[in-house]
Amino acid sequence: MKKLIAVFSIILLLASCTQTKIAYVNVEDILKEYEGAKKAEEEMKAQSDEISSQLDQMAMAFQQKVQAYQATSKSLSETVRREQEQSLMQEQQQIQQRQQMAQQQVQAEGQKKIDLINDEIETFLTDYAKSKGYSVILGTSEQTKAVMYADESLDITDAVIDALNVAYKPAVAEEDAEVITPEKMEETPVN
Repeated sequence: MKKLIAVFSIILLLASCTQTKIAYVNVEDILKEYEGAKKAEEEMKAQSDEISSQLDQMAMAFQQKVQAYQATSKSLSETVRREQEQSLMQEQQQIQQRQQMAQQQVQAEGQKKIDLINDEIETFLTDYAKSKGYSVILGTSEQTKAVMYADESLDITDAVIDALNVAYKPAVAEEDAEVITPEKMEETPVN
């Protein structure tokens, strides 16, 4: 009986020594509070606003042309009227194509930034887990519900956000990165 108790004690001792240290983080909270994610969001919004403003100016200039045409169209010959209408339709199509190109470019840039932020966070969490002795760090959010229940003491979200923001170093803006603006799109032939 004493041998059995000794064996169980040794097993319990070994089991407690090899216990897996697990924690979880709320990914949505990290993305909301991480300074790198906030900066990326600001940059994406600023880029989107700038392009939107430029496209709005193009659309207003086009509207002025349409209004000028409408004001003079009755006095024009049928041939001149058709030519101007054709020209206006082509210009409208070009503006629509530029809007689509700008939207695609903004989306692509945004996805690139999101991917970089996700990579930064993942790399950081790997290093953080190793330095704090975690075997597993789970990610959860309102949409994924990867962690259905866990003791709140296992939630290290706030500690990770604090450490992530301390480690955050703003990247120097890439001067070589080419941003397609409506002006640059005008240089590109649109068919």
